[in-house]
Amino acid sequence: MAIELNDADGNLVVVDDLSRIVTLGGTVTEIVFALGSGDNVVAVDSSSSYPAQVSDLPQVGYQRRLSAEGVLALDPSLILATTEAGPSEAIQHLRDTGVDVLLLESDDSVEGVAEKIRGFAKALGREAEGESLVVRLEADLAQARSYVQSAESQPRVLFIYARGAGAVSVSGQGTGAHTMIQLAGGENAIEGFEGYRPLTAEAALAAAPDVILMFTSGLQSLGGQDDLLEVPGIAQTPAAQNGRIVAMDGLFLLNFGPRMGQAVLDLAKQIREDQ
Repeated sequence: MAIELNDADGNLVVVDDLSRIVTLGGTVTEIVFALGSGDNVVAVDSSSSYPAQVSDLPQVGYQRRLSAEGVLALDPSLILATTEAGPSEAIQHLRDTGVDVLLLESDDSVEGVAEKIRGFAKALGREAEGESLVVRLEADLAQARSYVQSAESQPRVLFIYARGAGAVSVSGQGTGAHTMIQLAGGENAIEGFEGYRPLTAEAALAAAPDVILMFTSGLQSLGGQDDLLEVPGIAQTPAAQNGRIVAMDGLFLLNFGPRMGQAVLDLAKQIREDQ
């Protein structure tokens, strides 16, 4: 039986074949597997690394830089993604071929994550499983909120995104990292701009973070913690002087999917010395 739903672009999508699903985005892939439809997934994008079995699947490139031909080579019956996927020309090309393409809003809020889960669950005919995931998500978030409310400190957290020594940026307002820091009861140490900007020594010193937060892969790209301290301005921060460098798996930290509540609680504990 066909399932009809409207996507984030206002398109009516009629889903009638779940046999060959391609998921674009680590969060989308995680949701689909958590819903129990992983056996129908034939390919994922390069940001998909969880659960472990996705490592055995073909990859179609990165969700933001898709090649329509590369996706179509997998003969998909359904493509699931969020509005992060692109470029728009590639998405339109996929639609023009007649393949069902469902794009849901990329919303990092708690409500937005719940709606993503429900939307993909409806498309897959797994609405009951979707509600179970949302209930679990809300329970995890409630546990995290309880921990944060009982905590005495509100540490200043500097999120650094690194892809090697020549590409080091910091998160301002309006990012996924900013959202997670707030939910974990921390304070973003960077103010005055949205998005990401290159890290300068002056910015690091002005931020005066209690904690530096990074992806594990980002810290590794610099060579490790000792090499992070060689980045101008970092060694002089309270975080560096007190050894408060926190590294977390990137997809776990910013997955904004079923494990979001677990990630908030983990982050809330790690940014406090009384963890």
